[in-house]
Amino acid sequence: MTRLIQWISRIGDKAGSLGAVVSAMGCAMCFPAIASLGAAVGLGFLSQWEGLFVSTLLPAFAWLALVINALGWFSHRQWHRSLLGMVGPVLLLLSLYPWFKYGWSSTVTYSALGLIVAVSLWDIFSPASRRCDPEHCEVPAKQS
Repeated sequence: MTRLIQWISRIGDKAGSLGAVVSAMGCAMCFPAIASLGAAVGLGFLSQWEGLFVSTLLPAFAWLALVINALGWFSHRQWHRSLLGMVGPVLLLLSLYPWFKYGWSSTVTYSALGLIVAVSLWDIFSPASRRCDPEHCEVPAKQS
């Protein structure tokens, strides 16, 4: 069961981050900087579905990344890793809904997307390993 949760958290995290970034690339009106990057890599045709991306897909992928990173704690028991993985999606959701009316929300959006991608890359290059089992956590011995 632990292997299944670990596999789901690794794949789901990548799907959530990739989906959030691609969804933002399709929204030229809201996110012009990342949309121009999307157009440069050939995703300019996504602008015709801009409303769908902003109102449905971007929040859905942010929620997916948030839930998967929260569930990832059950497989590796590293609270700092799970917390850092959840900060990006929470900031993205806050920048889309309550903070959208402020001018600085686009900066928060770009920062949140960057953090989501950075945590996903961190997970690819340095995968989490389980530090605790259900009964106890071993504390590393102090070195003198």
